[in-house]
Amino acid sequence: MITQVAKDQPEPATEPATAPVPGAAAVPAPRRTQRVSMAHVARLAGVSSQTVSRVSNGHPGVGEETRSQVLTAMKQLGYRPNSAARALKRGEFRTIGVILFTLATTGNVRTLEAIAASAASEGYAITLIPVSAPTQDGVRGAFTRLGELAVDAAIVIMEVSLTDVEVLPLPPHVQVVVADSNAGDRYSVVDTDQAGGTREAVQHLLDLGHRTVWHISGPPESFAAQRRVRAWRTTLEEAGREVPPMAAGDWSAESGYRAGLLLARNPECTAVFAANDQMALGLLRALHEAGKSVPGDVSVVGFDDIPEAGSFPPPLTTVHQDFAEVGRRCVAGVLRKMREQHAPERGTTLVPTHMVIRESTAPPPRG
Repeated sequence: MITQVAKDQPEPATEPATAPVPGAAAVPAPRRTQRVSMAHVARLAGVSSQTVSRVSNGHPGVGEETRSQVLTAMKQLGYRPNSAARALKRGEFRTIGVILFTLATTGNVRTLEAIAASAASEGYAITLIPVSAPTQDGVRGAFTRLGELAVDAAIVIMEVSLTDVEVLPLPPHVQVVVADSNAGDRYSVVDTDQAGGTREAVQHLLDLGHRTVWHISGPPESFAAQRRVRAWRTTLEEAGREVPPMAAGDWSAESGYRAGLLLARNPECTAVFAANDQMALGLLRALHEAGKSVPGDVSVVGFDDIPEAGSFPPPLTTVHQDFAEVGRRCVAGVLRKMREQHAPERGTTLVPTHMVIRESTAPPPRG
């Protein structure tokens, strides 16, 4: 037997009425195809839309009971504030752009990680803007894309010196902090104390009794590598020591290995300062293959103190740089610029380094 439903019989409701928050009147729930609005929350909570807005924006001028009532209604309805509309109304997007040349280096990755964590703790998101090439055109292109995005500020993590870039198309409202580079007097800079860390590394080897210190440098276009080369040379000159020929690397373990094969042939080389830990790792391999003992024949110091440095064979003496602190100070710097109305400060903030002495350094061999 087939039972027909009369055409004029009312269809069952597709959505039940929403159970009200205690103290508020019952209201129909929005249909599934309808976006939950602030007005829906206000009706369910029994308050005004203005009160919902104040709770949504974290405004302190709402009583705890009312705030709890509004939050319960938001949860019950699945309401999510329209962040885009709020951004347009406030004139800010709560987003920080990060212009970055490469993610291939340990320092950049760890600094970016700290920036993301610090920004999130302040209620900001980050937008990553890669540089297509380490050239003036590549840098300008990244800044042009920055101006097309909804960001309030920018942090620049750049291998090259920004003083080499003549014109940067930067929107006037976007505040900028530069990490580990040189921006002249145009922007604030947060940098690791490259020179101080290098001086400490070289002096450590000289204090052990080594006559001089060889160096495997980073790539010539890198600002950090240039600073370390200058500090290495200056420290030796001030100590009245010979400055040996420099071996050029590119931050990779493979480049440290190639340089190490050449240094291993030189019997006068008893101490090497590598500009980063990855190149020091390649150097250790080359010395091992050449039958050289570390530190018995050659002492090795790196720079970075990557998490694996203590597990190198032997554990690596290195310069520790605080990437997390660099990232935190970059975020704090751009937020301070955004919040202060007076002219933003410029100049460089140096984050200190310190030596971590392990088993890869010792006095030179006798005789």
